[in-house]
Amino acid sequence: MAEDKIRYSPAELEEFEGLIKEKLEKAKKELNFIKETLSRNNDSGTDNTSSTSKLLEDGADTMEKESLSQLAARQQKFINNLENALIRIKNGTYGICVDTGKLIPKERLRAVPHTMHSIEAKLNKN
Repeated sequence: MAEDKIRYSPAELEEFEGLIKEKLEKAKKELNFIKETLSRNNDSGTDNTSSTSKLLEDGADTMEKESLSQLAARQQKFINNLENALIRIKNGTYGICVDTGKLIPKERLRAVPHTMHSIEAKLNKN
């Protein structure tokens, strides 16, 4: 019976590893794109010489840089979480809820492959 199972099989872990690596590659590409966008925005700062609209543009540029920086930080955190999930696969703790000790359902892991909590544990925290 699936409920009595305490770990995922090597084949199942391999499936999750593939999914995580795929998401990791995509996340790293997105992070690089955000970083490139940020550095391009920093480079274009000297091009504008018109003083009337300069103040508004500076404000908008600052807001855009801040939101891109926040996006980059969130993306980096996501990448770290995915990399940690790969470590848990290697050390045999992947898919086990850190709060309940039960196996996290495959559906949840497919949706959020880096999670360390079952829905049950997540709902109990709120």
